Amino acid sequence: MSGTSLDGLDVAVCKISDFGTDTKCEVIHFATISYCDETKNKIRRVFSTETVELKYLTLLNPWIGTLHGHFINQKLTEWGIKSEEIDLIASHGQTIYHCPNSFHSFNDFNNGTLQIGDADHIAAETNIITLSDFRQKHIAAGFEGAPLAQYGDYNLFANHQKDTLLLNIGGIANFTFIGKGYDVNDLICTDIGPGNTLMDQYVQKHFGIDFDKNGEIASKGVINNDLLDSLLSLSFIKQAIPKTTGPELFNLQLLETLLSQLDIYVSPNDIMATLNEFTASCIVKHIHQLDITNSADVLISGGGAHNLSLVTKLKDKLGKHFRVMKLDKNGINADSKEAVLFAILANETVMNTNAGSKNAKQLTMGKISLPL
Repeated sequence: MSGTSLDGLDVAVCKISDFGTDTKCEVIHFATISYCDETKNKIRRVFSTETVELKYLTLLNPWIGTLHGHFINQKLTEWGIKSEEIDLIASHGQTIYHCPNSFHSFNDFNNGTLQIGDADHIAAETNIITLSDFRQKHIAAGFEGAPLAQYGDYNLFANHQKDTLLLNIGGIANFTFIGKGYDVNDLICTDIGPGNTLMDQYVQKHFGIDFDKNGEIASKGVINNDLLDSLLSLSFIKQAIPKTTGPELFNLQLLETLLSQLDIYVSPNDIMATLNEFTASCIVKHIHQLDITNSADVLISGGGAHNLSLVTKLKDKLGKHFRVMKLDKNGINADSKEAVLFAILANETVMNTNAGSKNAKQLTMGKISLPL
């Protein structure tokens, strides 16, 4: 899994048994292989931008696939695992543009999304069967291609004795709500707005670092309420759930436009404090839409789970009825969860448990690439 933060490739070795609600998953190994600056810059040339050089994109797609295959081989060697011991690779690929219907004005087109990192090249590089391109089936069935966490979340984390909310704070924040007694068709899975993407983009440009560790920069600033109100007034925030979004909307251009409209100066530390508050407020606003009346566990994953300032805000804003904690359950932790969820999707696809279903929670997703 490589997400919108562009920090690197998450590699999880998962031992999976059964399928559907009987799924059991043990994470044997996990590591994040950081992208070097050269790789990040290669991806940024095409990432979330409307205009790209087609020749360059055509060449980058197989290059990323081969790179990911090389990374997988590297980790398997380090872990003493032979390629023939691995049944399948589940590759999410690198999202470069996510475009739900609400993001465009082309009347002839509906939802779209594009991930690169060609799976044939991964299969050829590793000599392992590879499943990829999971989001296209979701779109083909009439949905938006994201988020896809709901099926794995339900199979692995449903607690039929109490309400459970799986909150992932990656570049974009999303959650899966599994109410007490819910079956897979009842749960709610949705993007809810920015996670780390605005904060990461801002500190990369203005502070020369990849991310605000522990929210330290944000904690030194003062929230600017005019800017915060403008951010919270964005039409996406007001849209009903479920919905999907990406850095195509939440980016520095948006921030600069809002600051220009307000015609005010806000110091860099204050901007970071405001962006941190914006992410927390978006998350809490959408959780409150669920009208949870019982106590609930909130299990946080993604890079935002390590942002102490953000997590403290969430605990304060949600209150005593919510038990907010970093995900660490059944051997799956805050960092490995998304990679594991795509392994679960691959397992469901080869088991073919819901072939032909048009229910978003029951689709089989992923294309199969065979080795040479």
